Amino acid sequence: MDARPDESIDSERTPTGDPRGSVRFGLSARLLVLTGLFVMLAEVLIYVPSVANFRRNWLNDRLAAAQVAGVVLEAVPPGGVPSGFEEKLLAGVGARAVAVRVGGARRLLATAEMPPEVARVIDLRDTHWATLIADAFETLVFPAQGPVRVIGAGKGGADFVEIVMDERPLRVAMLTFSRNILILSLAISGITAFLVYLALHLIIVRPVRRLAANVTAFEHNPEDAERVIRPSERRDEIGEVERALALMQETLSRELLQKKHLANLGLAVSKVNHDLRNLLASAQLLSDRLSQLSDPTVRRVAPKLIATLGRAIAFCEATLAYGRAAEPQPRRRVVRLAPLVRDLADFLDLAGNGITFVVDMDEDITVDADPDQLSRILINLGRNAVQALAQAGAGPSVPTLTIAARRDGRSTVIRVADNGPGVPAKAREHLFEAFQGTSRRGGVGLGLAITAELVALHGGHIVLEEEGPGAAFRIHLPDRTNGNGA
Repeated sequence: MDARPDESIDSERTPTGDPRGSVRFGLSARLLVLTGLFVMLAEVLIYVPSVANFRRNWLNDRLAAAQVAGVVLEAVPPGGVPSGFEEKLLAGVGARAVAVRVGGARRLLATAEMPPEVARVIDLRDTHWATLIADAFETLVFPAQGPVRVIGAGKGGADFVEIVMDERPLRVAMLTFSRNILILSLAISGITAFLVYLALHLIIVRPVRRLAANVTAFEHNPEDAERVIRPSERRDEIGEVERALALMQETLSRELLQKKHLANLGLAVSKVNHDLRNLLASAQLLSDRLSQLSDPTVRRVAPKLIATLGRAIAFCEATLAYGRAAEPQPRRRVVRLAPLVRDLADFLDLAGNGITFVVDMDEDITVDADPDQLSRILINLGRNAVQALAQAGAGPSVPTLTIAARRDGRSTVIRVADNGPGVPAKAREHLFEAFQGTSRRGGVGLGLAITAELVALHGGHIVLEEEGPGAAFRIHLPDRTNGNGA
């Protein structure tokens, strides 16, 4: 993998956060040791049958040489063998005695000084591999204290051939073979371990170290976009991890920055609320004085203005009390819905925008809700509809805001619809999320987020209908389940 600039930057920024500094027996060392051990284990598995096969071949060679020596002596006429010739043949074979069985008769072809008895009998005819392995390790670990008798298959018409020999030369040859195998295994293990280590270090360990160092550096300052890892061009699992990590870090960095901005905004809102509460209290006093006038219009509007200012003051106090815009639990009661809906005309600039207001519901329909919070829900949706209709301007049809309601079992369904341009597609995905669900210039996307939160506090839900024209929001407000509902 090519070195990238962020590697040096990360190491400079977090001199104490490098994960390699605290690892004494790291992944590379473990990989090297494990590779060597596994190769040695493989060599051991190869050595076990190899030493058994070496022992069998070594004995078969001695049996073949013994049979050849016997044939030579058999062909020499009586009295024609030079003095000491048999001893030399036996010494060349490494045997004390050689015998061959032909046609059911066992003939002793050459003899030397015979021992009174043999310590062990080794039969190489049709022997199973497990037996050969067990006999080989018996020779290595528990060598015979005296001569052994070795029996093998004969050649040239012989039934079998047997020799009596000392086992010591066989054990020495087996030890030499084992030593050579050990030296070769160590060399192979070292070379293999190094090559595997080098390959895996370049392919896996070094990229993993880069990932670990980047995660450590990102942890110290996740809001710094420069600490987001730069994925390589690899197309394997490491490359997938790098790309997934980069995506996660970018998302987390954006979220943290947004939360920081929201925290700063919350502090600013709290300061604004502190002064706004005082201003609203003064406005409420003025509204009280207006309610004492004899003008009919003033006497009709003043109580609504006072109630609205009272809700605004209570909301500001709640914001200051909790340090955030936390909505209180609704104080639900069964109320008639139609009067609440008709009161919206006093809070929305319908006449000024030439908007027709249609209330489509029975006069006696009820809803189990907090009247103040339900009023906020309807005002937010109605204000959004008025703004959308006002921005759309004159069209082929009369701008209309319609609020309809019906009972559906033990819930009330309220539909707030307009015949405006509708909700843009790019705003639908995050429609009910604060600061993200708006496409209107100057909007902050709080109205629908607050509306969805208030509906959820009532145990209901709000959805945007897919079919147009315009925008239509459908609210489901279920009755309470404790028997106090409608």
